[in-house]
Amino acid sequence: MPGQEFIVVSNAAPVTVALEPAHNALYSLLLLIRADHLSGLSDWVTRTANILTPAEQRQHQLVIIGLHYAVLPQQSWSSFPAYVDHLATLDPVALRDKMLATYAEFPPLVEGEGQPCSNEPSPVDWAAVLKDEDSYLGFLRERFAAKYIDQELEAQAYSSVVDPPAMQDLIVSHLRQMWDRYLAPEWARVEPMLRGAVQAFQQVDFGDMSRFEAARLIVNRDLEGEKWSQMFEQAERVIFVPTAHVGPYLGKFYSGGTLWVLFGARLPEGVQFHAPDLSRAEILVRLGALADDNRLRILKLVSDDGELSSQEIMVSLGLSQSAASRHLKQLSATGYLSERRCNGAKCYQLNAERIEDTLNATASFLLGK
Repeated sequence: MPGQEFIVVSNAAPVTVALEPAHNALYSLLLLIRADHLSGLSDWVTRTANILTPAEQRQHQLVIIGLHYAVLPQQSWSSFPAYVDHLATLDPVALRDKMLATYAEFPPLVEGEGQPCSNEPSPVDWAAVLKDEDSYLGFLRERFAAKYIDQELEAQAYSSVVDPPAMQDLIVSHLRQMWDRYLAPEWARVEPMLRGAVQAFQQVDFGDMSRFEAARLIVNRDLEGEKWSQMFEQAERVIFVPTAHVGPYLGKFYSGGTLWVLFGARLPEGVQFHAPDLSRAEILVRLGALADDNRLRILKLVSDDGELSSQEIMVSLGLSQSAASRHLKQLSATGYLSERRCNGAKCYQLNAERIEDTLNATASFLLGK
């Protein structure tokens, strides 16, 4: 469910940039599930996703997706292990009910379209919903589009939901296992770089900026779309969290009136801060989008024609729909292509300034100019 566009906060500042270790780690674990669908994620994500056993993968999906709102932190924590220890001390029924309370914030679908999540839960007869597996799945289908529901996974989730102590044991043991086996050494490696990004952004005064202006400076791209407008209008607080694993994309969590936006760790423009690891990390993300023959061919094709639809790009280059979608998503997220709706389709134009910025940043990093 975390992919569901339910976050639909005031447009005024303040916003903050913070390390947020619990949300940071949880999003890295979430990306392991998206590794097959997104190109350009960090090497740690792709490498770790490839070494998980089928049993680990399925259990990971159950905990991170099927039980997502039981796992999602509702406040800031000093570390991911501290948050997991907190989950272990909760009353099991309270942990389960935390997830159900979030589900209650989703109103039923109207004409097949999702509704914004509300901070005022609607009354739900939970005894009826939890009566059996079919009732539970029916409740989910009333609130989420079919593409967001894995029925087998949600059936497994139901078995945990009706047995809160087993659900708690599963969540805590799995998160500890993933931390100890895979994430703890990686966090030790990237934490200094992420703290550097936070310190650099602390030099920026966001006081006179709107949320959109602050967001544009932090993530270095426009966020004027309807989706982000709804999110910024609803949230009471917006916290931007630098991560080493998201590549060119943006992630988000929403809970208790706080919106956490996860972005690729970088240095803010115009701030004097010595952090070569951060500069290198951003350059790697940008160059990674260019280091593929099909993506270079797409950029050249769009450059030559001025603007092309996704269908025209697919046909011209002989790409499958899934391959074209994956490449176009990465090129758009990196900023090399600008995207707009035209005649019901997505159309793309080349952002020449972004390409020049990438080449200049690379030269500056390597040559010190």
